[in-house]
Amino acid sequence: MVCNLCEEKPVIKLVNNKRGLCKTCFIKYFDKKVLKTIKNYKMFDKKDKVLVCVSGGKDSTVLLDILRKIRNIEVEAIVIDALIGDYTKKNIENIVDYCKEKKIKLHNISLRDEFGYSLCYIKSLLKKKGLNYKSCTICGILRRYLINKYARELKFDKVATGHNLDDEAQSFFMNVVKNNMAVSARMGPVAGVKRIKSFIPRVKPLYFLMEKETKLYSKLKKFKVYYERCPCSSVSFRKDVGEYLDKFEDEYNGSKYGVVNSFLGILDVMKEKYSKGEVKLCKCGEPCSLEVCKTCEILGKMN
Repeated sequence: MVCNLCEEKPVIKLVNNKRGLCKTCFIKYFDKKVLKTIKNYKMFDKKDKVLVCVSGGKDSTVLLDILRKIRNIEVEAIVIDALIGDYTKKNIENIVDYCKEKKIKLHNISLRDEFGYSLCYIKSLLKKKGLNYKSCTICGILRRYLINKYARELKFDKVATGHNLDDEAQSFFMNVVKNNMAVSARMGPVAGVKRIKSFIPRVKPLYFLMEKETKLYSKLKKFKVYYERCPCSSVSFRKDVGEYLDKFEDEYNGSKYGVVNSFLGILDVMKEKYSKGEVKLCKCGEPCSLEVCKTCEILGKMN
């Protein structure tokens, strides 16, 4: 078996591709697909100042490496340290080394510096009060808050995240099960239902690439990345949904693309429906749908 585009040995078999792509052709394919997504969804304007959300993991490192090479935009990175033992320690060491090598400015933000506690300690405080928040829920809420806060304060035009096709398929599936379509309306390659001055627009350039593709790209590029999953995500709804979709993809090739493309087919209608809702400002300055944002709600329950 040889590459679909040349005579070299393939390293991956793509969806609906009988053969596959070799290392060189795959890297070109990957880069081209990211740039096509950016162009088709008009993610960046010339001279945009872009804040890339990184964790030290494969997706965000791959994203940062591609965006730093795009002319006409200024790129910096932000990492949120949740202080999850060796896991975050290794990841942050890796992304610090990468940014130093590539001369990219990195904003290293600690949950302890911002809120006084690590993620695990926040979870334990809430549990003592009878509130069984999942680690992923707390982490997601606090991360989103800090990313938007710093993006706004540092006057960035866009926030770029490393979400891939698998992430989006999982999120949409989870929202269908929970009957939470208002949340799905805020998803898509360019997130959000409508432009809000206090919320910096978020874009997902890796949107149409599968997790296995970003992992392979990272390994072929020999990025210094810690590939293990976060220990706090060992029990979560997203993990269960991800495993279910993986099994479905193995049996029915292209299933994840089908889920995401079906979602995109109704996204404009959903955005129109939910764009009429009122957006309020929390006392902390963050936009929210209720009187208090999720971060202030968690902090209030802790205290």
